[in-house]
Amino acid sequence: MHNDHICGNMVKKVMTFPDIRLMHTIGLVVFPNFQSLGLAVASVFEYANILNGSKMYQFRLVSEEGGPVMTSQTFSVNTERLCDSTYDTLIVAGDNECKLPSASLLDYIRNAPTQTRRIASICTGAFILAEAGLLEGKHATTHWAHANNFRKCYPNVLLDEDRIFVVDGQIWTSAGLTAGVDLALAIVEKDLGSEVARMVARKLVVYQRRGGGQSQFSALLELDPKSDRVQKALIYAKENLRSDLSVESLAEIARLSPRQFSRVFREETGQTPAKAIEHLRVEAARLMIETSQHPIEIIARETGFGDRERMRQAFLRAFGQPPQHIQRAFTSGHL
Repeated sequence: MHNDHICGNMVKKVMTFPDIRLMHTIGLVVFPNFQSLGLAVASVFEYANILNGSKMYQFRLVSEEGGPVMTSQTFSVNTERLCDSTYDTLIVAGDNECKLPSASLLDYIRNAPTQTRRIASICTGAFILAEAGLLEGKHATTHWAHANNFRKCYPNVLLDEDRIFVVDGQIWTSAGLTAGVDLALAIVEKDLGSEVARMVARKLVVYQRRGGGQSQFSALLELDPKSDRVQKALIYAKENLRSDLSVESLAEIARLSPRQFSRVFREETGQTPAKAIEHLRVEAARLMIETSQHPIEIIARETGFGDRERMRQAFLRAFGQPPQHIQRAFTSGHL
């Protein structure tokens, strides 16, 4: 049931929220020069339908006026007019320059919480939600590269740029463009359960589905080794965290003497091999905490710490809190 009223030059529809057992209509809002990688969220909902065995999602690509909309890569996609439908979930795309859309589109988004069950943003789409006033006093995230600018523009938003996605009530925000996939998987998990979300992630060949609390930063990417030898050693380490990852063993993989390897490694990454391996293990352990129900002892063993005390000390150095605290916070939904 809904009633129509006018807001700007767009028809507004006030509706009761849909029964979650029924089909969900997902509207992805795009605008000129949006980043096309955001379209990847469509595949999450497509495979959720296929793997769930019933059509739970109807995905619609929408814009203010409808018709062709140009991406930042200068090809166009065809869209429906935004006011032609009502939505269970409205997702606002991002762009490369944090430009705001028209006043009438902002007005529509400002009133969206009265129409839809969930409002979400991908990457810099958070700027649009913030400009519409939807993030005032709320927790949110956006791409880390735009975090300082975001804080200057919207000081009353509780921004955490080191999060993959953040959920605060009916408002969902995600970080960089690929984090939109993580957000979409979390929506599927909320609607259809963790098993369906896991199958969708596997179908999409997502290496591991990332929890919202996971850092936007990858330890391997942050190290940014320059030479093939150091890269090879680090990739080996990430894939073999339970193995002996001493300087001697990594030097053998890199085909350097231990002394040469330590020197080159520090020159290229700014860290010692031991510190870098600890970062890789901490990253893997936190991911296991977020995506499994394994006890701390098993996580410590599987990520190469050996025992929970060594993992605890590493977590204190990395996060200032022990893994048990992070596990409890994540389980209770506070991460």
